[in-house]
Parts: sequence; C-alpha cells; structure tokens
Amino acid sequence: MPPKTRRSPAPGLSWEEAPLAPVVLVRGAEGLLSDRAVARIVAQAKETDPGTEVTRLDAAGYEPGRLGMLASPSLFGEARCIVISGVESCTDALIDDAVAYLAAPADDVWLVLQHGGGVRGKRLLDAVTKAGHPVVACEPLKDHDKAAFVSAEFRRARRQIDQEAVQALVQAVGSDLRELAAACAQLVADTTGRITSEVVERYHGGRVEATGFKVADAAIAGNATEAVTLLRHAVESGAHPVVLVAALAVKLRTMAKVEAMSGRGGAGGLGLAPWQVDRARRELSGWSPEGLARAITAVAAADAEVKGLSRDPVFAVERAVLRIVACRGRR
Repeated sequence: MPPKTRRSPAPGLSWEEAPLAPVVLVRGAEGLLSDRAVARIVAQAKETDPGTEVTRLDAAGYEPGRLGMLASPSLFGEARCIVISGVESCTDALIDDAVAYLAAPADDVWLVLQHGGGVRGKRLLDAVTKAGHPVVACEPLKDHDKAAFVSAEFRRARRQIDQEAVQALVQAVGSDLRELAAACAQLVADTTGRITSEVVERYHGGRVEATGFKVADAAIAGNATEAVTLLRHAVESGAHPVVLVAALAVKLRTMAKVEAMSGRGGAGGLGLAPWQVDRARRELSGWSPEGLARAITAVAAADAEVKGLSRDPVFAVERAVLRIVACRGRR
C-alpha cells in the first residue's frame, strides 16, 4: 500500500470534498450529507487498496480498548478503515481511547468519526481539530441552498433541468433532504430529456407542501376563488391547517425581506437564492408595504388559531387567505 501523508486541515469541507486521511471528522446533523461523506471516504480507501477491511462501530455501544484492538498491526498487513458512527452519543471510553489514538494514528488505518451534532464528545471534537485532522461539515441546508443541491444532483447525473423545475421540486419535496435526493433520483430514472416544471408537477404536484404553496401563490396574486378552491381541495386531501398557514407565512416573509431591501442597493445577504429574490420581486407587484404588513398580521393570527385558539382551524386558514387577497393593493 502506498504511504499515507496527513493532509492539511480544512474545517468546513463539503461532503464532496471529504478526503482520505488518517483521521477524518464528519460533523453535522444532516444525515444524508454525513452518510455521503463517509461513503466517499470508504470508497477512496477501497480505491487506494482494494483489500481494505472496513469495520463499522456504534459509538453508543463502544467498549474500552476496542479502537486500539482494531487499529493494532494486522497479521496480513491489509489496510483498515474504521468508521465510528453516532459519536454524539458516545461512551466515555470512546472519548478517552480516541483522544489517546489521535496522538499517534496507525500508518495503515483510516479512522472516520461521524458526529451528528450536539455537545456530547466535545473533548474529542476539539482534539481532532487541534491535531489538524480534516473536518467535513454536514449541517442541514437552508432553503436557499436546497435549489443548488437539486441542480448539483442532476448535474452529477448528467441531466438537464430547468430552473423553474428546480424551484418546483424544492417547494414540493424540500422539507427533507433525503426525500429531495430520492425525488431527484426518481426523475432521473423515470424520465428522459430535459426536466421541466411540467414533469415535476406530474410526479410531485399532489404533495401537501406543493399544494400549500399553490394556495399561497393564488392568494398573493389576488385570486380569491382559486385560492379558496385549492385550500378546500388541500384540506380534503389531508393537508393540515398548520402546514397551509406555514406556506402562507413563508411566502409573505420572503416578500417582506425583498421589499425591505428594495431601496438599499439590492437583496444580497438575505439568505435567499437568486430565483427566490426574482420571484418575490415579481410577486410584490400590486403590493404596498402597508398591505404586506396587514397580510403578515393576518397570517400570524391564523397561526395562533390553528395551533389551538380556534375551534375551527380550517375556517381560520380560509379567513386568512381572504384577508391576504383583500390586502393586495391596499395602502
């Protein structure tokens, strides 16, 4: 096996940059990205030495001395990749053994520590960073980053997707990254040619999240009949009033952010993707700051009502939708 060299530390590496190194910390609460980072490291180990033995341990059940035993010189000299998952729930024994191991990692071993977030194991995390080992950041993506994630999924699959289709897919499935990745994989497998918003609508247009945003779109556009019709259909299909109010709130908050920055040299630093800013600017047509404020107040009241203050949550949402429509164009 070729000799290994320690790479310079690079805190905040993405999962796509996860390196093969004597010790790598994969840290963050986004399970999909964390699992991908680990899989990438294991694949690199196998590519470097096809005979690499991969051992996976659960940190919560770790027993004293286990790491030292697995990392001790092998009788046959094969390389080893040790993956310890769930470090956020680790035993004290793992912290002690791993911190001691960091002082002199074995030459023919790659150790991957997978930590899902939280303060447990902080002494070990600090020791990894202080020793200069690579850290891969796998934190949950913000909404404006999910569009880039979708685009990257299709780019890796060598498929083209329209920007509007990206937006539609994020709105329909974007609450869970694993579901979003699965939706991308499904479209790649089940379709041919360029993926358009019509294709996304055919596969995912009936989801509760998508229906909620359709209600919000109609209300913000001032179309009371369509908004109420969509709302009633959504409720009949099983959509919870809390989810529908959340969709209204997200749309209005985005518009408010963009409106507030309209006279301040652009909308940079809002934490929004460019397409979200462009769409909000289009949706702001016909809206005054005063009307937008009243609409946000109406949704805030509806949010409280659907969470217990009203005996009829569905009526509370419908009333909020009609108030939003009435606020459009008001000053």
